[in-house]
Amino acid sequence: MSSGQQHLASGIGRGRRRGWLLVATLAASETTAYGVLAYAFGVFLVPMQQELGWSRTALTGAYALAIIVSGVAAIPVGRWLDRHGARALMTTGAGAASLLVLAWAQVSDLAVFYAIWVGIGLAMAAVLCEPAFAVIASWYRDPADRNRALLSLTVIAGFASVIYVPLAGWLVQTHGWREALMVLAALLAVLTVLPNATLPGRRPDQLNRPADGQGTVSTAVDAPAGVPLRQALEDRALWWLAAALVAATLATTTVTVHLVAYLREQHYSAAFAATWTGLLGAGSVGGRILVTVLGRRWPLATVTAVVFAVQALAVALLLGVPGPAGVVAFVALFGLGVGLISLARAALVADLYGVAAYASINGVLALPLTLARAAAPVAAAALHTATGSYRLAMVAVALCSLVASLAMTRAHQLDRD
Repeated sequence: MSSGQQHLASGIGRGRRRGWLLVATLAASETTAYGVLAYAFGVFLVPMQQELGWSRTALTGAYALAIIVSGVAAIPVGRWLDRHGARALMTTGAGAASLLVLAWAQVSDLAVFYAIWVGIGLAMAAVLCEPAFAVIASWYRDPADRNRALLSLTVIAGFASVIYVPLAGWLVQTHGWREALMVLAALLAVLTVLPNATLPGRRPDQLNRPADGQGTVSTAVDAPAGVPLRQALEDRALWWLAAALVAATLATTTVTVHLVAYLREQHYSAAFAATWTGLLGAGSVGGRILVTVLGRRWPLATVTAVVFAVQALAVALLLGVPGPAGVVAFVALFGLGVGLISLARAALVADLYGVAAYASINGVLALPLTLARAAAPVAAAALHTATGSYRLAMVAVALCSLVASLAMTRAHQLDRD
């Protein structure tokens, strides 16, 4: 082997090792960030309501406000990521999130509670999936390698609810909700701030080294390929994709926030409710793997549409099959699509529009998705208040899943045309 070949092989090896180290780093950070900032919230609804006397609608309103703030912030965050990289943004956001969760543990005033969640919304924009996906998309130029890396990240992060919902439930039962939040704040500080501080300070194409381990050195002249933001926004397929993801987000957010309360309403124990809600994350891991495997034979959009339709079937089983069997069937089937939204968005945006404006396009998509995440828990709480049960909210979840399936199918048809 010549010296040039040895140098090329060495560059490929270093690039691949660096890429998978990035995936592992982001996986540790995203698992904890999602587990604490998104999934654990539902565990605190009942104990906070009991101690503070605030309505369930008021409590979920703060969460909804945070989601809205994160969606609005996603647009400037995307532009920052396309220009400057993720390290400073994600490290700062993780530190702020840790402090804000600690402040949540001390709260006794509703206005202060809302102010804390405004701050958490800003932190979400800086530490959740948009910046993490941007790091992966900009590092891996080859679509197959990129999709494998995205799958690995989302599979590991899919355990967020499996780990943190039961953990939060156990901490609340044994130490109370305030002490539980203090523990979660400490975990955030250790498992998100430190990993994010090791991320690259700039985009790979701004560094004088291989971006994806393929041996090609990227420079500022060798800019990443892709569709500009303005051109992507004129494509109808993007908006049908957005419609599908919005409808799916309405469904999954309603379930992840309210399933614990729904199961408690059906007279299941707190431990049973927290455990099976957490196991939605295990289903999401299986769903991501299944979709990726099937995506080798069929288009990702087609497989995703089928999974969304299966989620509607899962709701029918939950409402129609009495006892734990209905709950188990629901969690197994509905969980297949819980984590699919993030994987489908990450992979399809990169496949359709490249990586040059990847974070900016994702930032624009994040706004309607986060509005859906904000509206879903409040609407479900309002329906519960109006009807005295969660049944109508669960019917709405099934309808949203069907709409998501149809819209994803349409997006794929437009892309093929």
